[in-house]
Amino acid sequence: MSRIVAREKEIELLKKLYNSKQAEFLAIYGRRRVGKTYLVTEFFRNKGIFFAITGSATATTKEQLLRFHREFCGLFKKEEKLKPPKTWEKAFLRLKDAVNEFKDDQKIVLFFDEVPWLAAPRSKFLSALDYYWNRHFSQMPQVLLIVSGSSASWMIHEILNNKGGLYGRLSAHLRLKPFSLSETEQFLQSKGIVLTRKQICEIYMVTGGVPKYLSFIEPASSSAQCIQSLCFTPQSPLIGEFHKLFHSLFKHPERHIEIIKALGNKRQGMERNELFNSTQLPKGGYFSKILRELEESDFITVINETGKKNRLAKYLLSDEYSLFYLHWIDPIKSSILRGDDHDYWMKQSGSSKWLSWAGLAFESLCLKHIRKIKDALKIGGVSSSAGYWKSLIQGKKQSEIDLVIDRADQCINLCEIKFCNSPYQVSKSYALELLSKKEAFRTTTRTKKSLFTTLITPYGASLNPAYLSAVDNQLVIDELF
Repeated sequence: MSRIVAREKEIELLKKLYNSKQAEFLAIYGRRRVGKTYLVTEFFRNKGIFFAITGSATATTKEQLLRFHREFCGLFKKEEKLKPPKTWEKAFLRLKDAVNEFKDDQKIVLFFDEVPWLAAPRSKFLSALDYYWNRHFSQMPQVLLIVSGSSASWMIHEILNNKGGLYGRLSAHLRLKPFSLSETEQFLQSKGIVLTRKQICEIYMVTGGVPKYLSFIEPASSSAQCIQSLCFTPQSPLIGEFHKLFHSLFKHPERHIEIIKALGNKRQGMERNELFNSTQLPKGGYFSKILRELEESDFITVINETGKKNRLAKYLLSDEYSLFYLHWIDPIKSSILRGDDHDYWMKQSGSSKWLSWAGLAFESLCLKHIRKIKDALKIGGVSSSAGYWKSLIQGKKQSEIDLVIDRADQCINLCEIKFCNSPYQVSKSYALELLSKKEAFRTTTRTKKSLFTTLITPYGASLNPAYLSAVDNQLVIDELF
């Protein structure tokens, strides 16, 4: 029985390609630790002939070819006859000859993992892949060729949007993303870990649903104990992950990290010019390239302003682990490594500082699960856009709404998001604030649509008079799952 959890759509695609009667070419990309290699190797376990090689960031082309040779000989049992190939051209020729020895009904999977590292400059890996796919493998109905990489920008540019011989040659591509909240719950339950959904949200605010990070969690622990173990001991697996993560994805990650840190200091997000002025990076194509690479790799999200003709895009740091690392781990990293405070997080997890930080993290989490919110509001079938809104009077910020759902059915949801440990109590002053925001939104946007104030909280809100006077509907944490 497969040990793959919560990847139903991905498994359906792999089944379709595996059962195909013609040659297929699949590209998979996604950030480090998201489970690309595990998905492929686990799905194709005991399914036909499976050849796999993984690139290494620090290996030379000669070393990569030696590893190819060892994997090839181990699978095709030809070690005594062969010497390591000196070029990728010869390596692919050898692979083509080996595949030709099998009947057409014998499925053969060729898996090249971490292709950006295999295709180093002057390695000529891509030109060999181009030629042998177009000239030979694409004519072999038993072949399923899979290439994978953690660098989303490289995979998109060099494979998906290749302008050479690989252009238009892919059968399918798969962007493997971190787990959603519901998939995180499934994964934890598969390990015998049962937590409340609020505690799962707290773990998600640290791990972002990255499967490898979740795999470190042990049963019979609270969310606070899990976070303490993951991040705040000298042996914690996530204490040194931040710089490894960016160095594994980008060739020169210093600029990417600079932008990530700037956005980490401005949790509500930054407009492009503000972000540029904060980092002092070279303006123009280079700056745009870094932003695009970070967005393609799921580190940042772009959200547009609602209610204006010239809408401004706001950049948000949406990677939960990076947010948590910059705010909580990095400032005390030396202390953690010395083991100064064995119960650091157990003390912080109940503090007002954590609750304030978690409130902003919960807003980001809701934005990431906007489709679930729309389904809960029963508008999943209605065309809509999500954005933010802010009101300015004489250049000073008056009020802001972090999530606005503008619907084609002539309605708009103004979403207020609160993270709390018990049912939320709407006060009289907060009710007046909500009414004021709604009126300011109506006035500044001049909308004729119906406006609904929607409250999103973990446990719902008490239906007191203040709530009834200002809130139209509410959602609870369960509806994000």
